[in-house]
Amino acid sequence: MTPKQLVEKWIKVFNMADADAMAEFYHDDAVNHQVANEPVVGKKAIHEMFKKEFTAADMVCIVENIFEDGAWAILEWKDSLGLRGCGFFHIVDGKIKFQRGYWDKLSFLKIHNLPIPTN
Repeated sequence: MTPKQLVEKWIKVFNMADADAMAEFYHDDAVNHQVANEPVVGKKAIHEMFKKEFTAADMVCIVENIFEDGAWAILEWKDSLGLRGCGFFHIVDGKIKFQRGYWDKLSFLKIHNLPIPTN
């Protein structure tokens, strides 16, 4: 499976809000760094992150573009509420080894009526 194909499957599972299935896309020592947050290290911690996030907000990923360059897939996305972002996925041996995402956290919190940290 190519990096682009893996990310296409990742998006389908993300849109089902299935944290258990999401975790299976990652290496045991993977890093998921959404730059608005601290990096999440390890498959177990990534699983917990998705469980927490899927409980906190209804999220959807609508693909704008997916690019592939070697072992990397680059996703440009939007959601149904107007938020936009991009993600970079480093795929090693058919699983995500490193992921970095860029999106506007303040807009996300406001759109989903979630608390805004004060510090």
